[in-house]
Amino acid sequence: MWSDLAAALALLLVLEGLLPFLVPRRYREYLLEIARLPEGTLRLFGLISMLLGLALLAWVRG
Repeated sequence: MWSDLAAALALLLVLEGLLPFLVPRRYREYLLEIARLPEGTLRLFGLISMLLGLALLAWVRG
């Protein structure tokens, strides 16, 4: 189980690093745009992201 968690974390880091590596200027602009969003919108995006991730995980592990 711990090896699965470590693999998932490693994949997360790889995916998170793609945009800053490939298009750093656009990534910076994107982060500034996100910083201007209201808290409620950020929370909604976070909730949707978590639910989609859980659904994908359940489907893959199912």
